[in-house]
Amino acid sequence: MRNKVWVISEVYYPDEQGTAYYMTKLAEGLAQYFDVNVLCGYPTVTARGKAVPKKEIHNGVQVERCRGTTFNKDFFVLRLVNLFTNGFSVFFKALLKIKNRDIVLVVTGPHILHFLGKLACYIRSAKCILRVDDVYPEALIATGVLNEKSLVARILFYMNQVLYRSMNQIVVLGRDMKQLAINKLNSSKVDVTIIPNWADIDQVYPQSKKNNLLLKELGLIEKFVVQCAGNMGRAQGIENMFDAIELLRNEKNIHFLFIGGGIKRDWMQNEVKRKGLTNVTILDQRSRSDQRNFLNACDIAMASLLPRMTGAGVPSRMYNVMAAGKPIIAVAGSDSELPMVVKEEQVGWIVPPDEPDKLVQAIHEALSSPARLLKMGERARLVVEKKYCPYKVINEYRNVINTLNKI
Repeated sequence: MRNKVWVISEVYYPDEQGTAYYMTKLAEGLAQYFDVNVLCGYPTVTARGKAVPKKEIHNGVQVERCRGTTFNKDFFVLRLVNLFTNGFSVFFKALLKIKNRDIVLVVTGPHILHFLGKLACYIRSAKCILRVDDVYPEALIATGVLNEKSLVARILFYMNQVLYRSMNQIVVLGRDMKQLAINKLNSSKVDVTIIPNWADIDQVYPQSKKNNLLLKELGLIEKFVVQCAGNMGRAQGIENMFDAIELLRNEKNIHFLFIGGGIKRDWMQNEVKRKGLTNVTILDQRSRSDQRNFLNACDIAMASLLPRMTGAGVPSRMYNVMAAGKPIIAVAGSDSELPMVVKEEQVGWIVPPDEPDKLVQAIHEALSSPARLLKMGERARLVVEKKYCPYKVINEYRNVINTLNKI
């Protein structure tokens, strides 16, 4: 009989944004080697409101959805209601399902599910792996949601320290994130392993800009297009990007293309109208099935994080951007994973946060260096094929699980 592995996640298929997508593909990849079961909530993101069965076998994974509320997560209070109702629904189901020495993979997020998942493992004598997608409360402090000295922040610091130290294994997405995890562990002897997210190298690959359907539709084929695709939230430093957009407003050959959604999207649209910006286009989130088209709809991509986000999160979008053969302008602290990769692999430019003039300078350098851009894009594609392919990443998780099985 194959070992039973449980994946506990707030979001899962048919949601396809961020954590939902990666946890779905990870579970399906591990199902080649283990008996994989998933406990999750009903769709709350891209597939919110879609009718789905309570139980199903999807691509070799036994999925059981636990009933909770599915209010619009863009409203903070409603999202809190979702987090608590879904969290406890999954927790009680986990108590019934998880058995002694099963292995449970829980993922962090702005919810309580990773705490409840660990509690269920403790009660049922199961082993627990924590996958750290974002580090809390650091991410909330960096984005201004919490004051570092507040009582809530101090409580969350303590709770997360206890959580990290109670784990059998911790998986993080980058080197800067590993350091934050080690700080929480202090002297506790819990292994911390870096396993990055991956690029969809079979679905996303370089295509000619001149034949790009999205750019043709938007009338941008002849422009030098700087693209930012993904979440437009508090952590992304959107204001800094818009400062650069305003500085370049009179350079008609440069155009900015934003694709995605998030809490900052309305602010962005209001800025475009208020300042009469004609060098920027903002589009809704597009389906992952359209990634090859929209990720190739640019000359260079831009990824940004706030200064204090170092270690608190790694933008997974960079891997698929590289799969499309696009260089990256990394707007982030030099000691975070994003600029580390860009520098090591020589696939773009690194710009300090909150310095829009330097962002403008990097865009000008890219514009004036077509041959250099081409070489960077070619290197980017080769790098993801070698280091960030799905098979390699899933095999690293397989090794972590096998190691725990031997203990």
